[in-house]
Amino acid sequence: MTYNWKKLQNGSDIRGVAIDGVEGEYVNLFPETVSTLGQVFADWLKQRLNKKDITIAIGTDSRLSGSELRKALLDAITDKEASAIDCGMASTPAMFMTTITPPFNADGAIMLTASHLPYNRNGMKFFTKDGGLEKSDISKLLEMAEMHTIPEVQSKGTVKEVDFISLYSDILANKIKRAVSAKEFDHPLNGFRIVVDAGNGAGGFYASKVLAKLGADIRGSQFLDPDGTFPNHVPNPENNEAMTSICSAVKEMKADLGIIFDTDVDRAAVVDRKGNAIGRNELVALSAAIILDENPGTTIVTDSITSDGLTQFINEELGGKHHRFKRGYKNVINEAIRLNSSGEECHLAIETSGHAAIKENYFLDDGAYLATKIVIKMAQLRKQHRTLESLIEELPKPTESREYRLKIKEDDFKPLGEKVISELEEYATQTDDWRIVKPNFEGVRISCTGEKEQGWLLMRLSLHDPVIPVNIESDIKGGVKKIAARLVEFLEDKSYIDIRMMNGF
Repeated sequence: MTYNWKKLQNGSDIRGVAIDGVEGEYVNLFPETVSTLGQVFADWLKQRLNKKDITIAIGTDSRLSGSELRKALLDAITDKEASAIDCGMASTPAMFMTTITPPFNADGAIMLTASHLPYNRNGMKFFTKDGGLEKSDISKLLEMAEMHTIPEVQSKGTVKEVDFISLYSDILANKIKRAVSAKEFDHPLNGFRIVVDAGNGAGGFYASKVLAKLGADIRGSQFLDPDGTFPNHVPNPENNEAMTSICSAVKEMKADLGIIFDTDVDRAAVVDRKGNAIGRNELVALSAAIILDENPGTTIVTDSITSDGLTQFINEELGGKHHRFKRGYKNVINEAIRLNSSGEECHLAIETSGHAAIKENYFLDDGAYLATKIVIKMAQLRKQHRTLESLIEELPKPTESREYRLKIKEDDFKPLGEKVISELEEYATQTDDWRIVKPNFEGVRISCTGEKEQGWLLMRLSLHDPVIPVNIESDIKGGVKKIAARLVEFLEDKSYIDIRMMNGF
């Protein structure tokens, strides 16, 4: 059978099934697959840099398949006469940092991870000194992989083992020391209790190598040990079970702060001292408050599903400028970079999923860096007898909110998805109390001003799946149901869309 390389692409990442164990899911990310992609990445780098002798850093999260795939990758890269840095267990942001941190200064880096996906999956994220590879770059690597032939090994490159996560931890710890500038400079977190939940991914280092070293009491931290079966909960800050777990831990320990990471630590969310989750719109608001305090008036780029209340908070309460863009962490990051290059100052690109990229940190989506900024602000606020939650107490919150994910029942789903979005936009223009919101860069966003609605809806097409996500919010009780019922009425004659999950709500 012909191997389907294109099926491995997931936007700007590689994703696949790496081990058996889930019924109906068959392995398509083999050690040989990873070897080939490592070798074509080496060739791509040599061509791009016009350089023969290159160094590539390799890291992995806690996945069961990580060790075998890392070994295959190291062997493959050295077979191309390239040098390799074996970073072992690492985070995705740390792997980028290997490309800009002396004395390593790797020419490229590869992280073996599939983020929060189930234990049987794995994948690859690629970096150069300019940041993560783009979708078009991944397409090029896959084209090269399809044409790849196994090279004859003339001489092997070298492998150097490096505990890079410890060095990376020191970078974060030193940042906290300098920013807090406590009387006891080396222990600025004395007197703070902080609970960390790593979800048995790669993020446990943040508790032991950063917070505890700085004097924080980390008792109550949980699931810090890497375990690729993820036995306790999904390592995902957007997962309700995961957030409930850390909220309970914070309450039980009477902690000042809770921090939860995804598997490879490029996302985070936090919990306040009362045990309330700060995620999604609240996390964006908190991050914006911190960044706008340091950079007054700056633009904040977010994904498309953020609330109207967040726009009001950023624009009116914080004095910034809210710029909604498309879903996808690379989309919001690239839009922030574009705005800066066009002369519009932008210091934060953040998705409600917890991906947050800050200009001062190379616009790298880094959960540990975001957590570090929040820890610094918490310590600074204590000197003023204030708390983190005080920064977002003026954030308007909707009375109700809900997301529906409507399946498209056809293989060629994109044209159908685009068609129904276009028809909904036309439908809204013909009503008195539904108004198209502009500018809007993804799908169709509608302000629903009916007396019993008082909210908004966003319909968009999923980036990769045959799904139409619909987000609805309302400022009055029962408003979401009214908006949803009206949308169902619009969709009823479109047999290619499964609306059963909306019926009966």
